[in-house]
Amino acid sequence: MDPVKIREHFDRIGHFRILVIGRSNAGKTTILQRVCNTTELPEIFNTKGEKARWAHYSIPPHPLTKYSQRGYHDIEDELIFRSNPGFIFHDSRGFEAGSDDELRSMKKFVAERATAMKLEKRIHAIWFCIPMTECERPIVAAEEKFFNECNTAHVPVIVVLTKADAIESLAIGQLRDEGFTMKEAIQRAKEPAVQMLSKLKMRIEAQLAGCKYPPKDCVSLASMNEDHADCNALLRCTTNALDEEELQKLVISTQQVNVVLNIEYAVK
Repeated sequence: MDPVKIREHFDRIGHFRILVIGRSNAGKTTILQRVCNTTELPEIFNTKGEKARWAHYSIPPHPLTKYSQRGYHDIEDELIFRSNPGFIFHDSRGFEAGSDDELRSMKKFVAERATAMKLEKRIHAIWFCIPMTECERPIVAAEEKFFNECNTAHVPVIVVLTKADAIESLAIGQLRDEGFTMKEAIQRAKEPAVQMLSKLKMRIEAQLAGCKYPPKDCVSLASMNEDHADCNALLRCTTNALDEEELQKLVISTQQVNVVLNIEYAVK
């Protein structure tokens, strides 16, 4: 794409801004790191643009350590990775509490930011993360409440089924119950896992389709903590969900991890 045109989009719109929603164990941090091609934690800035030194972004313990960093942060805070400052993320606190105050705060944020007069303050997409490690009850009451009460008519919501590789463990358990050895179950698990995930995805989509403000699309991500993982499916899904061509160009030019995606949309 023409670098001059891209620069015009950045100057006019500012950054590509995303609200990330999901439970505290949904793997949100890892996805954001993959999108921004880094293993570092984001820097956090308050509404005045000041670096919020008191806030620590939550991240699960590293596989080689027993430590994690956790702390309070506000939905208004901006999470920015040094590796790719073109993306600005906002993170809601975990949904498991189902707090009415939390939902009100989110509804207010979405209402103000989805139609903000200043383009640089507007959110362009919402990623709603649902972990497949809790697939017995993937949609809890607080989440269904969001899709019924939070007006997202002016911003596309993408449901992200995270940790989809956890379904394979369920498939292995099911095969073991059928009498297969562990070795046989592991070898056979891939196909039934794909079928199980497909059925679960359809069930989630059907449930959310009946809500007042259903999501625009749904995508599953697996093994985001592995070196070969990428967020190609999520980035493509987000781009396709955007109504404005300018925003599509902005997100494609902002993401730096997938050359194929850049070429694909440049051709389009």
